[in-house]
Amino acid sequence: MANEKLSKRNWFTICLFSFMGGVAWNVENMYFNTFLYNSVYAGTSEAAQAGSMAPTTAISRMVALSAIAAVVTTFIMGTLSDKLKNRRLFISVGYIFWGVITGMFGLITKDNTAALLHLSDEAKILTATVWIVIIMDIIMTFMGSTSNDAAFNAWVTDITTPKIRPILETVLQVVVFVSAGAVMGVGSFAQAGKVSYQAFFIILGIVVSLCGIAGLFLIKEPENRIVKEDNSSYWADLFYGFRPSAIKENNRLYLTLFAIGFATVAYQVFFPYLLVYLQYVVIPAQGDKGIMTPGVIVTAVIVVALLVAGIVILMKLGAKNKAYCLVPSAVLMPLGLFILSTSTKLPVVLIGILPAALGFVIMTIQLNAAIKDFIPVGKAGLFQGIRMIFVVLIPMIVGPLLGDVACRNSAVTYTNEFGVKTLVPSSSMFLYAAIVAVFVFIPLIFLIKKGFEVETVQEEAENE
Repeated sequence: MANEKLSKRNWFTICLFSFMGGVAWNVENMYFNTFLYNSVYAGTSEAAQAGSMAPTTAISRMVALSAIAAVVTTFIMGTLSDKLKNRRLFISVGYIFWGVITGMFGLITKDNTAALLHLSDEAKILTATVWIVIIMDIIMTFMGSTSNDAAFNAWVTDITTPKIRPILETVLQVVVFVSAGAVMGVGSFAQAGKVSYQAFFIILGIVVSLCGIAGLFLIKEPENRIVKEDNSSYWADLFYGFRPSAIKENNRLYLTLFAIGFATVAYQVFFPYLLVYLQYVVIPAQGDKGIMTPGVIVTAVIVVALLVAGIVILMKLGAKNKAYCLVPSAVLMPLGLFILSTSTKLPVVLIGILPAALGFVIMTIQLNAAIKDFIPVGKAGLFQGIRMIFVVLIPMIVGPLLGDVACRNSAVTYTNEFGVKTLVPSSSMFLYAAIVAVFVFIPLIFLIKKGFEVETVQEEAENE
């Protein structure tokens, strides 16, 4: 059984791998997109872009194919980690190669593509380079999903109990934000051209690989984990979560997955395009005044303070009953997204971020904790693939596709330093996201009626 309290070693290991996993995922989800805009598409003519694909379309395809790779990988490797009962090896080796692949992105340039494939036509060089980025992203996703989505998430589920999971998910969300901030801080230099993307990818790749090496010594399998005797085949386990009997028996788990799925689809409508939107739409909209004005600074400080206070208040309500914080969160997220869709002015953007971020963060914390609670004992690896369908596959295919449609319909363009007009994201993507976010209420209502209470591992063992 899992202990009611985590050891200091396990807390450190969880925070370390969550942070480094966040670094790797944020590099992929945020800076591969700016890499396409600022490096791959930079300097190409309108004719070359017309003969290839629009940048937003390239991003949408990359995210969608990466999502498919993530889910397939998690199904295969999550089930395999359950069978072999060795999460440590999957996590550590996966992180090592995850970092290696990240560093290899520094070698991708149009010149290298032209030399490697013996191409001279500009449109063909651009298209080939874009597809090399997409294929490398898929390989990187395989490593990340093996180590993080399949093995690490299953290991965390193995060593925790329902009592500590809301606290754990809160800590993990903080770690995720810190890792995102760290990546954005370093990545801003690459985005501004002060540091090459080559150095950016190589440095972060090395750091992620070092984390994997550390895991070989830090991660320990839970010795007292209850694992029932299971003579089922690997292939039967691979499709276990699709069985009607499994769905019926774990209906609260699937309702929770649908709820977090709608929220994550809404998030993915705008997130892949967010940094490009800020760089080419929001910041230029501020004009000559720049972004560091007294009004903007005061607004940002107030927003951060209210965000922290809101998380604390809603988490305290959630400790009594998850419904007390999930319902307000489900209201706040679409409200904030709607505000973001109304203006590109930075103060309005900051004001809209507050309810949108607060709603999404609280829902993510509580629903992720509930998912871990509702997964049957001893089957953590088997359900990681099912979880990935709702939090990765569907959101990362449907979300960016809706965002691409929103951007294309708005037809907002940016003229770069070469005089080339390039399609850029628009604020309409937030309106699309807000509409999707409203659908969270459908599974949430049914879930609240059924309740969130679960038996502990000890109670389940005693009842058998």
